[in-house]
Amino acid sequence: MIIDSYITLAEACVGEYKEKGSKFIAYGYPFDDESELEVILGELKAIHPKARHYCFAYKIGVDNNRYRTNDDGEPSGTAGKPIYGQILSNGLTNIAIVVIRYFGGTKLGASGLIHAYKEASKEALESATTIEKYITKSYELTFGYDHMGQILNVLKELDIAITDKTFESSCKVIVQLRLSEELLVLHKFKAKVLQKSMEEIHEKTEIPFCEITILEPF
Repeated sequence: MIIDSYITLAEACVGEYKEKGSKFIAYGYPFDDESELEVILGELKAIHPKARHYCFAYKIGVDNNRYRTNDDGEPSGTAGKPIYGQILSNGLTNIAIVVIRYFGGTKLGASGLIHAYKEASKEALESATTIEKYITKSYELTFGYDHMGQILNVLKELDIAITDKTFESSCKVIVQLRLSEELLVLHKFKAKVLQKSMEEIHEKTEIPFCEITILEPF
């Protein structure tokens, strides 16, 4: 079974937890690329220059292989891990949570820190709005003006969304297909355009007047 959908944040969220004078402020972000992390940390350090720690966890993708936790000076396993635990328990991915701590003068101990970072992250996620997104593959269709009406009508009939289009010396449109539906939708598209039955179409069937090129997946 192909997993091609996931739940993530619709927008950034914030939560706060206080314990024995220490304040923990959690910021959650939609997060698609590790390169975004330095920007996020830089912005938070500019907003909270006097905070003692900037701990975080993030997860990207649906295969559980792209994630990272960081305790930023807190005892090992007391910050990044409980933050990450909230990401997992809420079934989210493509998300980063950064929890900043203002030290209140009283040490909380390992169990107290784990609880505080967990609760701050939980508060942020409870205030969040989530959204379901799909993993897709992009295709570029190139065809002449004489077949434009036919192809656009088939795309509309099959409810295939066009994400970009260019009409110059030839017509080019880019469509995105969910991974789980990709082969079936392509099959239907070829059958409709060529006016053939589904049984007459196979994976290598080409449309003489429409070039189909696979682009990088999103």
